[in-house]
Amino acid sequence: MAGKGIFITFEGSEGCGKSTQIGRLAARLRDAGREVVLLREPGGTPIGEKIRHLLQYDESAGAMTPEAELLLFAASRAQLVREVIRPAMERGAVVLCDRFLDSTTVYQGVARALDRRDVASVNAFAVGGTLPDLTLLLDLDTAEGRRRAVSRKGPVDRMEQEGEEFYEAVMRGYLELAEASPGRFAVIDASGNEASVESLITAALAERFNGGAHGIF
Repeated sequence: MAGKGIFITFEGSEGCGKSTQIGRLAARLRDAGREVVLLREPGGTPIGEKIRHLLQYDESAGAMTPEAELLLFAASRAQLVREVIRPAMERGAVVLCDRFLDSTTVYQGVARALDRRDVASVNAFAVGGTLPDLTLLLDLDTAEGRRRAVSRKGPVDRMEQEGEEFYEAVMRGYLELAEASPGRFAVIDASGNEASVESLITAALAERFNGGAHGIF
């Protein structure tokens, strides 16, 4: 498999369980002998982690404009693609990323109401043709996702402070993307327990990869 890795992204609104499911999948893949590169956005590189802190926790971020926010996410992503994702794919690794360009499409292009053509252009420039083989969209009721997010320990980041209307727009945007690109997206019902959601993800992976040369397990 060397030279042809697999790139899988996880998307969804706050509290949908992405981090938990990425961890479970990474453990299973490593048990199966696969090299796994586990990433998050924004972040994943020294430059990206500095941008992440600026976007989420820096005191000055409250004054950030939507346009600046868009470009900072894109800057982090451009570095991640070229420094980490492409080399990992060339080694034949499985790359699992918590968020990627679809997050920018819906958070900035839909919920922040930036011009979608501008967002698409910035996204395309940042990724340079590097797109996921599969995007797993964890679909969860917005109110339940917010409840889960605020119940977690740790500081609340800037995005988690947004209101209900913002997150409803985010989820609508995600579902529209999935409907428009069914060949790349698999929508996962994230309302069940961790094991049931994992089973749905496993089924989606089997359908997408295990029928041909790119078997994942």
